[in-house]
Amino acid sequence: MIRYEMIIYWSDEDQAFIVEVPELPGCMADGQSYEEAVRNAERVIEEWIETAREEGRPIPEPKGRLRYA
Repeated sequence: MIRYEMIIYWSDEDQAFIVEVPELPGCMADGQSYEEAVRNAERVIEEWIETAREEGRPIPEPKGRLRYA
């Protein structure tokens, strides 16, 4: 189960939903529907983690909801 925070928003420029995963640098996805964007993000998160393992990079523990000051 994916436990990383996802920030999801509509982009007029891209005409798509955009998903950012702030805890995983560079991890983003998109989709024509909200559901498609979330599915794509889940796949990209798994690929991000797999690549990090292969390259010996640290994998951040999911913190859940991030709090901004």
